[in-house]
Amino acid sequence: MTGTTRTIFAGFGGQGVLLMGYVLAHGAMLKGLNVTYLPAYGTEMRGGTANCTVTLSAGEIDSPVASEPDVLVAMNLPSLTRFEPTVRAGGLLVLNASLIREPPSRTDLNVIAPPIVELAKDAQADRSANMVMIGALMEKTGLLTQEETCRGMEAAMKGKDRFFEMNRRAIARGAAFIRDGR
Repeated sequence: MTGTTRTIFAGFGGQGVLLMGYVLAHGAMLKGLNVTYLPAYGTEMRGGTANCTVTLSAGEIDSPVASEPDVLVAMNLPSLTRFEPTVRAGGLLVLNASLIREPPSRTDLNVIAPPIVELAKDAQADRSANMVMIGALMEKTGLLTQEETCRGMEAAMKGKDRFFEMNRRAIARGAAFIRDGR
């Protein structure tokens, strides 16, 4: 990895938004990168808004704030509406096609839109739509390999081993959707 990559994950509380960022952060740390993780969420948590910023770099990180992120992962329409204007031109927009039916307003972004709920069902991992999303994101960006993503998930979910296999299937399904186009 060269340079710095800033990613914002955003959605409703309960969609696993903060966990996606945590998985990326742990995977990147295990890979030897410098990382900042900055979570933010509404007072009501589940059902309220949640977002986090993860910054990765091989060098020093000046600030954990991402006023112009390289990547936006939007799990719902309010998150797309709020953060889409901030993404740098030419950046990556990753949309949850299971909930976001409208196209983005900008045409200067690269867009992928995995139907994560449906893909999670395909993987027999209904509760792991967020892991499908992180698998798709990592396959598209190459920030982490699938194995590094799984190791990040295990580190982020230490003590919750009963979810590891389901999450591995979900990560693999998200990666396969990007790689194979289905």
